Amino acid sequence: MHISIPRCILAGLSGGTGKTIVSLALARAFVRAGRVVAPFKKGPDYIDAQWLGLAAGRACSNLDPYFHPDRVLRSLLLHKSNGADLSLIEGNRGLFDGKDERGTCSTAELARKLSAPVILVVDSTKMTRTVAAIVQGCATFEPGLRLAGVILNRTAGERHRSILRKSIEAHTDVPVLGMLPKIASDPIPERHMGLMSDQEYGGEGPEGVHRALDALADLADGWLDMAAIERVFSSAPDFGPDPGPLFAGEPAPRRARIGYAHDAALWFYYPENLEALEHAGAELVRLSVLSDEPWPEIDGLYLGGGFPEVFAARIAANAPLLGRLKGLADAGLPIYAECGGFMILCDYLEMDGERHRMAGVFPVGTTFCPKPQGLGYTEAVAVGENPFYPVGETVLGHEFHYSVCLSGNEPGLCYTLEMRRGKGIGTGRDGLLYENTFAGYNHIHALAAPGWAERFVAAAALRKK
Repeated sequence: MHISIPRCILAGLSGGTGKTIVSLALARAFVRAGRVVAPFKKGPDYIDAQWLGLAAGRACSNLDPYFHPDRVLRSLLLHKSNGADLSLIEGNRGLFDGKDERGTCSTAELARKLSAPVILVVDSTKMTRTVAAIVQGCATFEPGLRLAGVILNRTAGERHRSILRKSIEAHTDVPVLGMLPKIASDPIPERHMGLMSDQEYGGEGPEGVHRALDALADLADGWLDMAAIERVFSSAPDFGPDPGPLFAGEPAPRRARIGYAHDAALWFYYPENLEALEHAGAELVRLSVLSDEPWPEIDGLYLGGGFPEVFAARIAANAPLLGRLKGLADAGLPIYAECGGFMILCDYLEMDGERHRMAGVFPVGTTFCPKPQGLGYTEAVAVGENPFYPVGETVLGHEFHYSVCLSGNEPGLCYTLEMRRGKGIGTGRDGLLYENTFAGYNHIHALAAPGWAERFVAAAALRKK
């Protein structure tokens, strides 16, 4: 069957080259021009993906060769591109950077797997002709990669731009699709873990977010060849045969109610994780850890990651919430907590030298550090009984946290995951278990954790009975 998906990957030479800003600018500019854009982010990422979704006005999904075999990658792209005119995929790190010297799981590998042309974003600061050498090297470095154009970022003036364009045109066959000037300050500021959350952006709310995105779209319209860039998307080859559904079988009937905390403190959820729970029979209820309003009756609870350290004082002052979490854990409610959710379930969270009381489900504490304490892909094996993973199962995930567990060797602590790759809570372990509460620093993607959603819903349904 003929399947057409106009698609393109925006890649960079490294982190910080401006590919996220360019991706946001393109997505927003295309939407303003009347195109429907399906946004994607390569690699494990929540923050860039959230901004891409805001720019496109459509939820962003993550594509990653580490998590997903080829069929799942293609199925994700196909199903999430349904109804879209263009599928825009932002890469991560440098174009050829992967988890080893062969570039395994790199943006370039993803481009080959999806037969997607690549536009390279290059920071041109203090460079002229050398940029041509870099572009030519990237174009020929790996077979099977189609470098369809280059966007030059942070150019200094007309003379700089003229030399850059002439150098690239003289020494490569890669078209220049636009050149962006240096801007006085980024419209979207950064902090630890990347771009600032849209929910905290300057205290300006949704209006400020949309103004920032429109400012980026203005840059794209003024400095980039949007028609040529759209032709790159349209030049992607036919997608090939239908890779099949995202989730196996028919959706299960509703059999349990699972709450998930989604607010400014906790909002790191892959859309497919929530979709997998619904497919397995969960009725999802959105909750907040920042409000002291009563929660409805729930049979299970999902606490994702986020920025609890930013709201530590507010969470500590929310006695009804902390008591509710402790009571639900004591009562055996199935609770799954990742990173930020784990931090809230500890005894305390230390931020800027001040210790804030948390829910006290686990007799450990966390403290925020100036540098990352866990970063990258993870691989763990389940070594202890728990509601979510059978013993012996390999669990693929990722971690990205600036906090560290200050303790963790106390007698009686029950760890259910042994880390083969990554740090976890520490001492090579993760997945603390108390009753039916499972918590740790490891994040998972449901499509890389077969059976996780089904077991979660089954545990919640059993609790309901």
